[in-house]
Amino acid sequence: MASADVTQEEAQEAEAMVVVEDLHRSYGTGTGAVHALRGVTCSVPRGELVALRGRSGSGKTTLLNLIGGLDTPDSGRITVDGTPLVDLKENGLLTMRRDRIGFVFQTFGLIPILSAAENVGVPLRLRKVPAREREARVALLLSLVGLTDHAAQRPGELSGGQQQRVAIARALANRPALLLADEPTGQLDAETGLEVMELLRAVVRSEGVTALVATHDATLLTFADRVLELEDGVVMLAGDG
Repeated sequence: MASADVTQEEAQEAEAMVVVEDLHRSYGTGTGAVHALRGVTCSVPRGELVALRGRSGSGKTTLLNLIGGLDTPDSGRITVDGTPLVDLKENGLLTMRRDRIGFVFQTFGLIPILSAAENVGVPLRLRKVPAREREARVALLLSLVGLTDHAAQRPGELSGGQQQRVAIARALANRPALLLADEPTGQLDAETGLEVMELLRAVVRSEGVTALVATHDATLLTFADRVLELEDGVVMLAGDG
């Protein structure tokens, strides 16, 4: 039975996949300092696709890196899947990134000498997942992103949209609770970008994952359950997509 003493903050963290409170991050010192985030407070509900909108330099990548444990804030608090990141040492952060967070980048980040299937299987190999289980998971993910017929092709033999689909499948390999995507359509044409966002929305539903997707493209916001808008390091708007 739940305790009657549960605070509002604890209840919020239980309901949300990500909770960010008064987050600050600056780079440099003195008059040359760049204030990337200036007291950001927001949350990402479980099971939703949330768009993080803002022009270049607004702090989107900084916020994603902090939530993903790739960077450390100057001050403030981040809770991911019920775990405050400040409580984790480096090994704990590594485990969090490996097992509970998937990353999708604008530049795809695929290994050129590996096939699509081998790229998707890399996270599973790092966890020493048995070959039969690994192959089944890779086949399922390639089917999910519509690339079953391209499993043996290397990145250089795939279009930009296909490469990003491989990157999404790889990010889902370890069944993460949270998917962080930084401008995943930035190198794609408009039509392909829409297809990738549609795919992200589909995998949120089918895989039960929560996704936070940074974008500056207003046309992609219709795919989101809600939108967070960053301007000069501050969340200016939060609303339904």
